[in-house]
Amino acid sequence: MIDYSPFWDTLEKSTENWYTLTNKYHLSHSTLHRLKHNQNISTRTINDLYRILDCQVEDVMKYIPSDTDQPL
Repeated sequence: MIDYSPFWDTLEKSTENWYTLTNKYHLSHSTLHRLKHNQNISTRTINDLYRILDCQVEDVMKYIPSDTDQPL
């Protein structure tokens, strides 16, 4: 499972916030909701977050093995 909790920590430490992400950078409320609930988001959105927050992969997400992951 992909966990986006690092994103929230990174956002808190940055000069950006929920308001600027939605109004200045035009990220949808739906996208932020998906991040909050560890749901799928597009790689384009992930790329945008890296650019906006000037950060790296581990600053936005991490992988956590889970028994509820889909079978391979």
